[in-house]
Amino acid sequence: MNTKKNILNLTLAAMFMAIGIVLPFFTGQIPQIGKMLLPMHIPVILCGLICGWQYGLVVGFILPFLRYVMFGMPLLFPTGIAMAFELATYGMAVGLFYSRSRWQCVISLYRSMAGAMVAGRLVWAVVQMFLLGTGNGGFTLQMFMAGAFLNAIPGIILQLVLVPAVMVALNRTGLVQFTRRKTEMQNM
Repeated sequence: MNTKKNILNLTLAAMFMAIGIVLPFFTGQIPQIGKMLLPMHIPVILCGLICGWQYGLVVGFILPFLRYVMFGMPLLFPTGIAMAFELATYGMAVGLFYSRSRWQCVISLYRSMAGAMVAGRLVWAVVQMFLLGTGNGGFTLQMFMAGAFLNAIPGIILQLVLVPAVMVALNRTGLVQFTRRKTEMQNM
């Protein structure tokens, strides 16, 4: 990878980090609304898609800790720690899935996001089980279902609408390009 591309990706990753720090202010710093709308997930997913899985992983992992140091939210234990691993998984998985897709298009975008969402939620659950234990007073199946799916439905919908809309807009401007793999195009 050339130096110019590295500098561009570092700059974009820093921008996504800044967006991830600011975006939760739109939920009014109310944890219940933040847990529903998942504002830090959107810039991490976009970073993984646009900059690549490595940048998505790093931005996703650092973002909750940086936000905690700056504003005291999300609470570090257990939320912030579990969220760091969850967001790192989102950024890495969406970037890997999308870059390895036969075509970079809206359909592969949705597939990549769905895979990343499942992977991130599973990693979140494993980290929560490790931090809180299982059984009485620990992390339960009900907590997993509520935290990963039921309470997150508004955020999941927001991500599934907003991220593809941003990617399509960036494609129209030429900043991101939906493409086929070069070998596929050569065989046509």
